[in-house]
Amino acid sequence: MQDITFRAIEVLKSVDVILAEDTRTSGVLLKHFSINTKLESFHKFNEHQKLEQIINRILSGEKIALISDAGTPGISDPGFLIVRQAVLNNIEVETLPGATAFIPALINSGFPCDRFVFEGFLPVKKGRQKRLKELVNEQRTMVFYESPYRIEKTIDEFISYFGEDRFLSISREISKVYEQTVRGKLADLKQNIKNITLKGEFVLVLEGTK
Repeated sequence: MQDITFRAIEVLKSVDVILAEDTRTSGVLLKHFSINTKLESFHKFNEHQKLEQIINRILSGEKIALISDAGTPGISDPGFLIVRQAVLNNIEVETLPGATAFIPALINSGFPCDRFVFEGFLPVKKGRQKRLKELVNEQRTMVFYESPYRIEKTIDEFISYFGEDRFLSISREISKVYEQTVRGKLADLKQNIKNITLKGEFVLVLEGTK
């Protein structure tokens, strides 16, 4: 709760409508800060069908804010489509600084941060091996989001493509109560996976090739 900015609270109080992934989750946040602005759902399952209607409402004078359940809209969350459509319609877009998991995880890793590549979620099935193959010779630090249910599988795949001596930093639940970061060689992390609680939201930061 404390990671929200004063400016964000002011904006959320001043707009006409707030679009949220899950109105129940966001409702807890708004109630905590006494924000009484109307909430509407906007998520990956309805963003295409609601997009034109929302753009028309903004063009007619409504001020609309977009928030996600955790992190920053547009970063592996809904947001890209509505921003692109707003830009195409000459609508002013203001992006407020806020919490996002991959920057703290990148800094916590101890790997070089001056140049990095953000890969987000790897494809679950089709295209996954192709993507990993393309990254084999990547010299920059690589940042991935991953489901807790695929962490062990992903470590095995990283070993296959990058070698067991490559270093990896695993961060979970960034900025939350049970935040945890574990670092080490891929081979060691595979052996000590029991030391990692496989729950919550994960960021994997992989060392680039030498």
